[in-house]
Amino acid sequence: MTVIAIPPAESDWREASLLIIFGLRVFYRTVGQGTFHCQRCGGDREYRHRAGRRWFTLFLLPVIPLTRAGEHVRCKVCGTAYRMELLSVPTSAQMQAALPAGMQAAAIAMLRAGGGSSLPARRRAIEAIKGAGLADYDDGALDSDLSAPTVAGQPAKALAGPLNRLAVQLAVPAREWFLAEAVRIGLADGTLSDDERRAAQDIAAHLGMTPARARGVISMTEEGASA
Repeated sequence: MTVIAIPPAESDWREASLLIIFGLRVFYRTVGQGTFHCQRCGGDREYRHRAGRRWFTLFLLPVIPLTRAGEHVRCKVCGTAYRMELLSVPTSAQMQAALPAGMQAAAIAMLRAGGGSSLPARRRAIEAIKGAGLADYDDGALDSDLSAPTVAGQPAKALAGPLNRLAVQLAVPAREWFLAEAVRIGLADGTLSDDERRAAQDIAAHLGMTPARARGVISMTEEGASA
């Protein structure tokens, strides 16, 4: 910052002062807002997405915009500023919704691979979805999900989104449990068909499991069902 000194009176140097004329300063503006998990508050909070820019100032007032000065998110409650990367961390609400949404997507994928008409498989799917958190899920909801129109590539996207969001929360044993639950849907009416096996492998891939690990879980689940 540039300053110009005002010469003090020779009789009293203690009254010397500085008059700020021009300089550089960063100003921030809000460009977005939403909800995130504030690490300091320890819960879901509203945030402001703020972008900064350096300005040439005259008498502390912004006059000429210069370079950008980065972005951050700031908690509206505690005022703590965080890097933008924190928005990739799921909120508590998102984590709570991830398991039922993931199980619903996986169950529908398995049923569609098997034709969707098997009553034992349908009952198993409904039980799995209810157990994941959708207590009011029933045959009507299942029929609605199975009859939803699809276009090329849409089924894969419908499966990938929920499972990718779930995968970041699950440890390896939990991913194996989840895959086994999906496989049991296909096994409810007998051995796995080729299409059901491929659907199970797709589920495992979206959960971040290796093909070898997926084959092991599928095989162990099949052995448990036959026993």
